[in-house]
Formats: sequence, structure tokens, C-alpha cells
Amino acid sequence: MAAASELVGSGGPRESARPEPPPTRFHHVHGANIRVDPSGTRATRVESFAHGVCFSREPLVPGQVFLVEIEEKELGWCGHLRLGLTALDPATLAAVPEFSLPDLVSLGHSWVFAITRHHNRVPPEGQADAEPAPPSRPQPLLVEPYLRIEQFRIPRDRLVGRSRPGLYSHLLDQLYEQNVLPPTARRSRLGVLFCPREDGTADMHIVINGEDMGPSARGLPAAQPLYAVVDVFASTKSVRLVQLEYGLPSLQTLCRLVIQKSVVHRVAIDGLQLPKGLKDFCKYE
Repeated sequence: MAAASELVGSGGPRESARPEPPPTRFHHVHGANIRVDPSGTRATRVESFAHGVCFSREPLVPGQVFLVEIEEKELGWCGHLRLGLTALDPATLAAVPEFSLPDLVSLGHSWVFAITRHHNRVPPEGQADAEPAPPSRPQPLLVEPYLRIEQFRIPRDRLVGRSRPGLYSHLLDQLYEQNVLPPTARRSRLGVLFCPREDGTADMHIVINGEDMGPSARGLPAAQPLYAVVDVFASTKSVRLVQLEYGLPSLQTLCRLVIQKSVVHRVAIDGLQLPKGLKDFCKYE
């Protein structure tokens, strides 16, 4: 399988940008309480707190991020969205499990974690009993445009969840850039990907608002198709897929970066003499 983003080494890119992977979509096989919109990009749990397991329509390619944004929350439930990978083909399941944890994982060949403020991490090799060091704070969005995860680099801008523009949205943006707001908050963006290793296995990484949480699982079978798993569980009611640009940023994205860099915060964008569509793109994405 071709890699989705550019490979990088200590000296920079080892090869030219790879072809863009196909857009991510939700699989037609999903939990009984899930409704997927006609575009295949929005999944909503319509009742109860369970039967919300969803899968990617296609297996991921190495370095491709299956990225979701939390759109709706539902009060009264304990627990949040769960995210991971599975080597099981959703189309071959006799029935979709009620829960990803523990039901899907107990079937084997599945690696799923509950999203919390302090996400699960695997200790570095050779330090099984040591407490892994927390990842460093991400660079400000406009300073370092790429997130580097093992051999891949991924454009960071769309990985970061952002508040809707309002009176204090510029303060919320700063909190999001520092990954201070809870990962389970509305408009947070959470992604999963895998990175192959030379021994034929792969590491699974989870990304929360532009921050790599480190390997969440190791030893995945890199040669097998790996599907993303999203469990729209409990207080998470609806999620939508966010598409990423893996090659060179588009002209529209570059214009947005220049505009955002030239204003104090997003509220100030309203005062610019720009088309409404471009202003909305600068504020909302």
C-alpha cells in the first residue's frame, strides 16, 4: 500500500509527495443505533448510549489519518468516544458488536482505546515498567505547519479543533493549540493512523487536536488491511469526518495561513475586505 503522506528522515523528505489517498468515508456496516448521512461523512447515534460502532469504508494506507470531529454531545451518559483500528473486515462480521470495548476487542485483531484527557500510551521499548514521558506541547499552528509522526509528516492545520467564532473565541483557540481543552469537547478533532516498522509490524497512533499521543499499540499486522474504528459512545452523539491534504498545501490553505497570521484573532477577520466564503473558510476550518 502506498503511503499517504511524505516520508521524512533526519535530513528532510526522502522522496516526493505521494498521491492523495481517497477521501475517508464511513462503512455501510455499523452499529444498530447509528445513522450515516448520504455523503458517508457524518455518523449519529439516534438512541440509547450503545450500538454506536462505526468503521472506515476502506482500509487505511500507512500514514493516512482517519480524522473525526465531535459535532454533538448528549448529556446524561458517562463515557466518551472510542477510537482505534481493526484487522477484521466489517463486511464479514456476523453482527456488529454492541460495544468496541470489550466486545469488538475480544474478537481479536482489534485495538481500541477510550478517549480521555490523559490518553493511553505505550512505554518506550526497553522501559516496560517505566512511566512514559508525556509528549511535548505542540508547536503553535502557524509556526510548524506539519505534525511529524515516525516516518510521516502530516499537515497540522486541519488536525486542530477550533471553537466557533464568538466574543472569546480567540482565547479558546489558544487553549486548543496547547491541547488544554478536553479531547472529548465539542469540535475537538481526533484521529487514528498506523506507521509500519521494519519488522513487518506497525504502531498505532492517536492524534488529539494536532498532538500525537505516542504509540497506543504496537505489533499490529502491517501487511493486513487495517480499518479505522470509531465508537460513538455515551456522551458523544455525532461525529463528522474531516478530510486532510497530504501533499503540498492548496493555494486556498496558504491564503488562509497568511490571513490568520496577519490578524490578532479570528473575530478580526470579519473586518477584512474579503469575500464572505474566504472569511468563513479562515474562521471555521
